[in-house]
Amino acid sequence: MKQPVKTAAKPKSSARRRIPAVSLTERQKMLAGLPYRPDDPELQDLSATADRWMARYNAGLPVSPGERLALLRQGLGAVGDHSVVRPPFHCDYGVNITLGVGVFINFNCTILDVVAITIGDGTRIGPGVQILAADHPRDATERRAGGEFGRPVTIGNHVWIGAGALILPGVTIGEDAVVGAGAVVTRDVPAGATALGNPARNRSRP
Repeated sequence: MKQPVKTAAKPKSSARRRIPAVSLTERQKMLAGLPYRPDDPELQDLSATADRWMARYNAGLPVSPGERLALLRQGLGAVGDHSVVRPPFHCDYGVNITLGVGVFINFNCTILDVVAITIGDGTRIGPGVQILAADHPRDATERRAGGEFGRPVTIGNHVWIGAGALILPGVTIGEDAVVGAGAVVTRDVPAGATALGNPARNRSRP
């Protein structure tokens, strides 16, 4: 008598497989744009390091341009040659900020760099500008839980940003663009365009 042929068991659907969760630090979550806890000890230490650096940098107004550039490179992620940031200057961590060659940032700029903020070669930024990558949940319950997240900001080459402008999370500004003084930039600005007003509206230059 023939034995019944055994058939191989069908593999379980991949949808039912349990994939082990990858353990990320709060800093790794922050840099990936995921919700994170800003009160995490590692992030608190990083913030305290930035505070100490800012105290030194902002006290260094009388120093030579070369000394200031060297000090700037101690606090920021990357700084191109001939870049100038006039103190006072304020940031969250500093290490997530990249400045290209010949960037000029005037007095009293604030950059919240919970994720990458990149500023291209030759860009000019007026006094009192705020560049904000930090964001918060829209849901009040999630905000009460204390979580935050970030969205990168990218500013292209040879951009001019007027005094008092606000650049909000997730915005990309194309090269050669102009952002008017006091503008609140909530969406991307195309290359060569001018953005004016609150909220900023894009206009093509003649």
